[in-house]
Amino acid sequence: MTFRERYMQGMARFDEIFDLTDEWNQGDDPRTLREYLGLTEEEEDVWISESDEALEDLMDRERRRMIFFVDLDGTLLNDQKEITPGNRKALQRLQEGGHAAVICTGRALPSALRQAKRLDLAHPGNYIICYNGGQIYDIGAEKILYSRDIPMELTRLCFDEAHRFGISVQAYDETYVIAEEQSYDLEAYSKQQDLPWKVTEDVTSYLKRNTPKVLCLDKRNPERVTAFRAVLEPKVAGELDLFLSQSDYLEIVPHGVNKGFAVRYLCDALGIPVSRSVAAGDAENDLPMIRAAGTGAAMCNGSEPVKSGADYVTQADNNHDGVAEILERFILNR
Repeated sequence: MTFRERYMQGMARFDEIFDLTDEWNQGDDPRTLREYLGLTEEEEDVWISESDEALEDLMDRERRRMIFFVDLDGTLLNDQKEITPGNRKALQRLQEGGHAAVICTGRALPSALRQAKRLDLAHPGNYIICYNGGQIYDIGAEKILYSRDIPMELTRLCFDEAHRFGISVQAYDETYVIAEEQSYDLEAYSKQQDLPWKVTEDVTSYLKRNTPKVLCLDKRNPERVTAFRAVLEPKVAGELDLFLSQSDYLEIVPHGVNKGFAVRYLCDALGIPVSRSVAAGDAENDLPMIRAAGTGAAMCNGSEPVKSGADYVTQADNNHDGVAEILERFILNR
């Protein structure tokens, strides 16, 4: 472990940096001093341009920094897709305390970005995990940090199987929800997610690049979504993963992509120990995130498997400041 890793986990005193610097100066390690110590570029800049004390202050703030991964629908948002006043106030306090907020959703990036602005989370230091982990976006830098997508031939397979079964299916590009048939489900989904849609004869010919995910849905008969899952899953095993984000949404993503992977990836990229992460969710697609985080919290309105897999289950639901309850208990009052 580097000095920084040990310091962030409370296993090293700051004074050790001086002995390690002497060791590096007297040795022949090919790494730079920053790499040898594990410092970030910002930390190195502060050390060089300011002082030892400034670096210690920065690293101490970072050591206390926590990261909060939160699902939207059924968790942060109430049943009317709005944020409660208590949840909004708690998120403001989270950011004022220097902690990071990460929206974690199955939604497309444009929809998640609009939500971040509505929730007053569109600030540097906050992030978005969208497409159920298929993309990780840095709000401050306005860039994608990580992305995986579905090969065209597997997108075609999903569409063909969905058409054969008689269930709505859609893919995504940078702007639109893309389908091959106009339907009630397509229009209802696009309105709810605030996304424009297009219908094309052949989605794989229309798309300029691979889609981050495929979504199958049946809002009028949610039980058919589960039935279709049983049909499709054996045909894409080992290549695609399938899970529910709600009873009428079957999420289809590249194998290994999920919110849990994204939690670990982002913590590592930011240099925040996973032990200092808290996650909150309510549905099947949130379970990997809840298990991956240092503390995983489930909403009391969530599914039973999610509640069983969580470290903590809220007393308040998504309509009554359940997220604020989690933040107060695990971050704000620490």
